[in-house]
Amino acid sequence: MRTFLYTKKHYKIQLLFVLWIVQSPIGSYGQEKQYDMVVAKDGSGDYQYVQDAIDACRAFTPKRLNIFIKNGVYKEKVLIPGWITDISLIGESIDSTIITYDDHAGKGKMGTFDSYTVKIEGNDIVVENIAIANTAGEVGQAVALHIEGDRCVFRNCKFLGNQDTMFASGENSRQYYQDCYIEGTTDFIFGPATAVFEDCVIHSKKNSYITAASTPEWVAYGYVFIDCKFTAAEGVGEVYLGRPWRDYAQTVFIRADLGTHILPEGWHNWSRPEAEETTFYAEYGSTGAGADPTARVPWAHQLEEKELQNYALDKIFNGWDPIRAHVSGKE
Repeated sequence: MRTFLYTKKHYKIQLLFVLWIVQSPIGSYGQEKQYDMVVAKDGSGDYQYVQDAIDACRAFTPKRLNIFIKNGVYKEKVLIPGWITDISLIGESIDSTIITYDDHAGKGKMGTFDSYTVKIEGNDIVVENIAIANTAGEVGQAVALHIEGDRCVFRNCKFLGNQDTMFASGENSRQYYQDCYIEGTTDFIFGPATAVFEDCVIHSKKNSYITAASTPEWVAYGYVFIDCKFTAAEGVGEVYLGRPWRDYAQTVFIRADLGTHILPEGWHNWSRPEAEETTFYAEYGSTGAGADPTARVPWAHQLEEKELQNYALDKIFNGWDPIRAHVSGKE
């Protein structure tokens, strides 16, 4: 019988191997070990409801907390209050990790701003691989995402609804959406935030308006769409890029791929001619059947290439870097 002599070197190798097995992302156990909490409808995690995991977070946590949400349909109204900061909600799969509710304006005494499925008031929140839906149907205003927090990032997410799908709120809020899908009917991206949408798909479900920005007069940037694709449901052919919810609305499209559903005039003044003097609607390098700069309303702008430097992320967000937000949440 052979005797194997353990040296310090052998012991170190074995220890490293054990640590690799425990921490490896291979398999569900290893994957979940990367997170501070796990939410699972089937009871296999720390919590069965997303809201319970959020309620368990320490107020103004000194370090980022990562919450893994397993596949499932979570029918609940979720609120991340202002004292919950620096947390990440990471879904298992964008198509199968779904948070949904069905409130809408006019339901009892409910107004638009209370109709949300998910509301985020806290700062430095990151959301990945999750679908957020309002399934109230075409009953008027019904918000899927209501966000007021600053320095918030959404990656590979879906936002599903009809009228007022996404309320990008907060007069000093900075929001970044990357590789997301957003659908709706009327004014389905609306509010006063500074928000950048990059490499997103924006889908119109009926003839109406995509954006309704309400940028405050003193805020430098409103909505900026960079390299986004604009699509529509079958039979939809009369969609405006936006109309001003408030007089100083700002919306800019950079290298947008515009489908046939986009009207030649592009923009609407919401039947308020005076708003044409104060809004800022602009495009650069739009392509596709819906891109015709010569047919746009005369009060819209076509940016020159030299102006693109004003739409670098660090300028739009005043120094905050959303690309690194998954590391620390703050810059």
